[in-house]
Amino acid sequence: MKILLVRLRMIGDVVFTTPAIAALHARFPNAHLTYIVEPAAAPVVAGNPCLAEVIVAPRQSGVRGLLADLALARRLSRQRFDLAIDFHGGPRASLLTWLSGATRRVGYDIAGRGWMYTERVRRPRELRARHSVENQWDLLAAVGIAPPTRTGFPVQMAADPGVRSAVRDRLTAHGVPDTGRVIVMHVSASNPFRRWPAASFSRVAATIAARHADAYVLVTSGPSEADAAARVIDAARQQLPEGDRSRIVACGEFSLAELRGLVDLAVLYIGGDSGPMHIAATSRVPMVSLYGPTLPARSDPWRDPSIPHISIETTGLPCRPCDQRVCEPGDFRCLSRITPAEVVDAAERLLRRSG
Repeated sequence: MKILLVRLRMIGDVVFTTPAIAALHARFPNAHLTYIVEPAAAPVVAGNPCLAEVIVAPRQSGVRGLLADLALARRLSRQRFDLAIDFHGGPRASLLTWLSGATRRVGYDIAGRGWMYTERVRRPRELRARHSVENQWDLLAAVGIAPPTRTGFPVQMAADPGVRSAVRDRLTAHGVPDTGRVIVMHVSASNPFRRWPAASFSRVAATIAARHADAYVLVTSGPSEADAAARVIDAARQQLPEGDRSRIVACGEFSLAELRGLVDLAVLYIGGDSGPMHIAATSRVPMVSLYGPTLPARSDPWRDPSIPHISIETTGLPCRPCDQRVCEPGDFRCLSRITPAEVVDAAERLLRRSG
């Protein structure tokens, strides 16, 4: 049996499909599973042991992009898939699913594109307080797979021991001893709606470093927000005595594979609802997650509940959740009202549990 899985675009959304990959492999252990993904999120599934093939499909514009997709479609049709599942539902994903020629094609019943599937699954348009893993799992119900559990089918990303070792060497080169407790603080997000203020991050970093002499706060960010990370680091260091400033650590940019190795070495992860947070969720690191326009019920770490995790959100706002196009109040209050003290308190509780 040959199964095609399609999930383009965002890192977190690809992470959320990994429980489904494992479930399909368990249900059809002899099946050949192929996954189509765009380059940014490809490392999430590149080492997945349940997948026989990962096809990385760069997104290109214009005639060049159309020709590349048609060539990919011909490649897919030659493989004669028995089943294709489109976890995305976007125009490109649905077109590739249709052009694959798979005997069964399962996707969401979306206006203008539902006809491309042989089996359509209803997807409500409203932002429900239901986890994205469960929303995507609705597609698996069409092929007879029972609902998921966090312990049975957690999110996954394979950790490369060689990469983890290289990350450990990198930390050592930046003054982090083997006995130091590493706290990863990711300070950027894909859009301003999910970006907690830099001053708040710096306050949390400085407070934790001041309270714990063995704590090394490693500040990370996406490649486009290196300047923001530098500001957080500088501001946090200014709040500490000179002898403690080196424990606010700048290590530069980490690839997704390196970030996965890094969180395995950490005692705590702190960050907003972003791709790196979902990468961290594939490990066993305790986590403090900050939610603004999104809901923990939709995107908190989908993993064994025994792994410590604290979600922080501002409740009672009529504008939340939102579609992240326009901030109605104009001040991003869903995030700005989360205080450094709340985050520090959550971090301390998890640090005490981890010893």
